[in-house]
Amino acid sequence: QVQLVESGAGLVQPGGSLRLSCTATGSIFSTTTMGWYRQAPGKQRELVASISLLGRIEYADSVKGRFTISRDDAKKTVYLQMNSLKPEDTAIYYCHVDELWSGSGYKNDVWGKGTQVTVAS
Repeated sequence: QVQLVESGAGLVQPGGSLRLSCTATGSIFSTTTMGWYRQAPGKQRELVASISLLGRIEYADSVKGRFTISRDDAKKTVYLQMNSLKPEDTAIYYCHVDELWSGSGYKNDVWGKGTQVTVAS
């Protein structure tokens, strides 16, 4: 069964750092664009960062210069290094994959279950 398994979230003080990881499991052959979205209470889900198979990267303006996205295709994993965290970064963070091919076939628009990031003193 194909799943996106997220880890690394938690509670951190303003100015601190966290590193999120998301691994695609389930006999994955390959993935295309991988990314992170977030949703704060009362707000719409928004793109935080994405990275294509060829390494093209996109960031939300609010995280540029603070967050870094990367991927390890051998591990089928995408990372989000978050530095200089602010209270407004508090949200549920969701991993997303545009397309993947696995032993179960082709899937698109695949989402993780989400993981809570809280920035507070």
